Amino acid sequence: MTDQAAVHSAHRVSAPGAASGGPARSSGDAETRVRIIEAAIAVLRRYAFHEASLDLVAVTSNLSVAEVTNAFPTWDSLLVATLDRWNGQRIRPIFPVAEHHGAVVFLRTIVQANIADPALMRALSACVNIAATPSHPLASHLQRAWRDFHAFVMHQLATDIEAGREPDTMQPARGAEQLIALYEGLQLQSMVRPGMDLLDAFDRAVTRLRDGWANTYTPPVWNLDDDLQ
Repeated sequence: MTDQAAVHSAHRVSAPGAASGGPARSSGDAETRVRIIEAAIAVLRRYAFHEASLDLVAVTSNLSVAEVTNAFPTWDSLLVATLDRWNGQRIRPIFPVAEHHGAVVFLRTIVQANIADPALMRALSACVNIAATPSHPLASHLQRAWRDFHAFVMHQLATDIEAGREPDTMQPARGAEQLIALYEGLQLQSMVRPGMDLLDAFDRAVTRLRDGWANTYTPPVWNLDDDLQ
């Protein structure tokens, strides 16, 4: 599930979602917004996504609800800004890994970061349902973030092929789908299977995946009638 301006501009891999633009704000306004966003991060670390609220953010930031809603009129607007800043803090130091070591190690490093701070991955995963609801005002914003993340990984895999890190029998677009499926799918499993060794599971799965990339793709031939007999 993306802060990612270089990744998502390429998760923006910032978070799914970036703070929207608007009129210039004073430094005091900016400081208040950052204070509120940091409080929102603290709330999402402490509470389940469905329990978080503007009221809890107000208490955590030592501001009134009116002050919070003056900066962020809706929960959605605060959520977008919070995910953008939080994911940006996580992903920014990881960007050089992609350039120097490739897409696979880049995703592995994000897995390690998620293990160290699992609350962000829980929040991003909770946003999947929002992104999949066409009528929700944040849906297109979040979908764009996930598309940008795929585009970044796909671009990096193409670069990895040129650098000899990955075989040219792998199609970057398909490879990105598969690699992100491993990353996101195993992350989801780890959230509902306490005690799962996420990093070991990722390493084993991605090793098998890359073995497949090294072979020429053979389209599947399904004969379900024979299989069911």
